[in-house]
Amino acid sequence: MVKLILASNSPRRKKILSDMGLEYTVIPSEYDEKLDSDEFSYDKIEDIATKKCLDVVRKVDKTSLVLAADTVVVLHNKILGKPHTKENAYKMLKELSGETHMVVTSICAINTQTNRAATMSTTSYVRFTEWSEKMINNYIDNYLPLDKAGSYGIQELPNGYIDKFEGSFENIVGLSPESVITVLKQLQYIN
Repeated sequence: MVKLILASNSPRRKKILSDMGLEYTVIPSEYDEKLDSDEFSYDKIEDIATKKCLDVVRKVDKTSLVLAADTVVVLHNKILGKPHTKENAYKMLKELSGETHMVVTSICAINTQTNRAATMSTTSYVRFTEWSEKMINNYIDNYLPLDKAGSYGIQELPNGYIDKFEGSFENIVGLSPESVITVLKQLQYIN
């Protein structure tokens, strides 16, 4: 039996897989996901997901299916990564205020038994309300924006921060269940 391995330590991704009823083991990827530029392309994000996946594939046996993902927030074709400082988080959230942005999650799965791979990207759209300075500071002080793409987690935003979203909510959180099912079917992990 092929074992499912999640190449991520993200509590959000783990919850989504668990909510799907999938049994899996976590082996986080140690791939350094530095971007050469902040210009967005699907190829670039799929490449990062693939490299994260390959990093873990090297560490497992030949009875595994490794699933890796990379999520980015994109505003005006520019990738907003993880902020790492409160100042960067403030700047990003100010840019996103009142704007519609894309959230793209690319996933890559590799079956080590068959050496087959499947890659897929899912795009959702989020529109923020106009955030006051007080709203931005409240979010930075009371939540953990530093480890999140674009400085926010949609699942924890207080009322009044989002105008609307389109597409998969779970994709915005970090993993689209529909995409996971599609790639697992392509690799014959599930029927």
